[in-house]
This record gives sequence, C-alpha cells and structure tokens, in this order.
Amino acid sequence: MAGIDLSSSAFNDHALIPQRYARDGENVSPPLTWSGVPDGAAELVLLCEDPDAPSGTFLHWLVTGIRPADGAVDAGETPAGGTSRSNGFGGEGWGGPQPPVGDGAHRYFFHLYAVPEPVTLPDNATADDVHRAVDKAQLASGTIVGLYQR
Repeated sequence: MAGIDLSSSAFNDHALIPQRYARDGENVSPPLTWSGVPDGAAELVLLCEDPDAPSGTFLHWLVTGIRPADGAVDAGETPAGGTSRSNGFGGEGWGGPQPPVGDGAHRYFFHLYAVPEPVTLPDNATADDVHRAVDKAQLASGTIVGLYQR
C-alpha cells in the first residue's frame, strides 16, 4: 500500500506537542502538511486519536471530505473541502490533548487516509467507526505521532 507523507511544522514524529495546541493552552489544531496522495482518491479523512486515554481510545479530531490533493492546513484551520465532525469532548472540530494530570505522556496519532469513495460514518462517530470505514477501503495513509503530558 502506498504511503502518504504526513508531517507538522509544530512537532516532529514521536516528539512533544507544544502546549499551544492542548486544551489547557490555546486549543488550536496543529499545522499539517502532506504529500503522496494517490490518483483515484475521492477524499481524504483526517483522524487524531489518543489510544492511551483511561476510558479507551479518545477521538480528538475528525475531518471528512478533504480534497484529495497534496496539501497543507494551517494551525486552527479545517483542511480544504473538509467537514469537521464531533470529537470525544462533545464539540466539533479539534479538541486538543488533555491527559489526566500525573499520567505519563499520552500518544496522539494523526492519521490521514486516502479513500476511493466518500466514507459514511454515523453521527458522533468514534475512532473505531473511522477505522472500520477506512481500513479495508483506503488507497494510502500517513501517520504522525505527537506526545503530550500535563
């Protein structure tokens, strides 16, 4: 399977996410850039999840319908053509890291998936719903992992 190169100018892979992007900071989404989107992609799906959350995998950001092209999104913005969906906090769009005080650093997986047709997800979709919808259908994907601790 082809790979999408996903990166951020705010943090390196497996490095700390600056507090600006956390819920106890400015709570703005981090900037991302990507390349390597294959021909045949109908849309991109962006997911940010924390598998280390005490109650199970927590959804921090879900954007569907992103235009299938190499591109970028600035801090605090929604990717071009994308629709922000509900996050685990009950809001829409980005909900920054907020691990329990005293926990070790949590991992925040930013996944970008290229899919051949628009995905159908329930309202208030979970990270598991997204994985079920894209895992078999994806043409390519890219991941960057950020860390955050309070």
